[in-house]
Amino acid sequence: MTPKSKARGLWASRMGFILAASGSAIGLGNIWKFPYITGQNGGGAFVLVYLACIVVIGLPIMLSEFTLGRKTQLNPVGAFKKLAPGSTWTLVGFMGVVAGFLILSFYGVVGGWTLAYIVKSVSGASVHFGSPKEAGEFFGTFIANPVEITLYHFLFMALCVGVVIKGVHGGIEKACDILMPTLLLILFLLMIRSLTLDGAMEGVSFYLKPDFSKISPQVILIALGQAFFSLSLGMGAMLTYGSYLPEEENLLSATLYVVLFDTMIALLVGMVIFPAVFAMGMEPAEGPSLVFSVLPAVFSQMPKGNVVSIVFFVLLLIAALTSGISLLEVVVAYFIDEKGWPRKKAVLVMGSIIFVMGVPSGLSFGIWADVKLFGMNFFDHADNIASNYLLPLGGMLTAIFVGYIWGTDAAQSEIEKHETEFHWVKAWSFIIRYIAPVAVALVFLAKFFK
Repeated sequence: MTPKSKARGLWASRMGFILAASGSAIGLGNIWKFPYITGQNGGGAFVLVYLACIVVIGLPIMLSEFTLGRKTQLNPVGAFKKLAPGSTWTLVGFMGVVAGFLILSFYGVVGGWTLAYIVKSVSGASVHFGSPKEAGEFFGTFIANPVEITLYHFLFMALCVGVVIKGVHGGIEKACDILMPTLLLILFLLMIRSLTLDGAMEGVSFYLKPDFSKISPQVILIALGQAFFSLSLGMGAMLTYGSYLPEEENLLSATLYVVLFDTMIALLVGMVIFPAVFAMGMEPAEGPSLVFSVLPAVFSQMPKGNVVSIVFFVLLLIAALTSGISLLEVVVAYFIDEKGWPRKKAVLVMGSIIFVMGVPSGLSFGIWADVKLFGMNFFDHADNIASNYLLPLGGMLTAIFVGYIWGTDAAQSEIEKHETEFHWVKAWSFIIRYIAPVAVALVFLAKFFK
């Protein structure tokens, strides 16, 4: 191994890669963000659009990112530079690195919220609410406290740094080995509890019965952005994780497993949240505080609710971490590959900068709540720019690159290494060349000219 390859590392096993990539996808995008944007955008209608975006666009692009990564064994910038040297396509790789940087800056704030709620659950402070309103007021007071918010944001980023600094196998892979199945089990238990609440079926109807009048170009844009955010597409994470894959691994099955796990978790979380929201008479369009306002009130009604609350927020923190470390790894891999930095330096320097860049987002619900541009605070702007613009645009350009510049034939050869037969190559090629780029372009046009 060269010094660079030692700094980069490889996945030790196929399962380790699948769990790590699934961990990247299964995070706060599923458990925190998916429920509240579903509630804000029409419930069942939004879910249908989201699923269509996952299957038709998300899955083919994820396969493309894994393929680019394994072919080049490089970060997003290095991958495009290697396959299209001297061209402007390198900028697409830079977009991925910037997206990962920007997302982690506000993602770390929400990860800090989760860490704080573990502490508050242990102390019993967050499990004695008579109603969601009380839980919401408690949450509002917490996020308005600049000292607490900054402290927990720092601690979350420190956890991410602590994992990534140990490398691909020793840090990221080991951290993801058993966490996702445990999260799935807890979510099943929570779903059963939510569905047994009085009035829960009204929430199920809202969640699963589509009202097609709710579908608009804006809803489609948000669903597409959520699909990219949830699957960690367009931010360089899947390309980077794919770059640590040995050649003998099966890209097709790995992609399917990751998409399946990610989508299943998102749908399951909805079945936890919305029955509880309606059972307690709360508005489904509550916004980013939905998980932190509703679930503590649900826990308050459960036997041993403080124990359930601790377990849930520990697992939510784990889900946040598995995604957070993948975002940090994107930025770190760039500085290792392109700048020759040792891993320790890349992790410590970039982790520190991302923490500082996230402080304004952390203060956006407290002392800087009135600091707004075009009606949005720092947190909302970071989320909007990354989720609704950088990720879909990055995914669209990746599809164009694979479809027309590198070529689907070259991609197919990489996918079919070691006698793996790509049965649906014609459908994938058609989607990558025509459907995915056009769909994203139309959504952007609808956004700008509505």
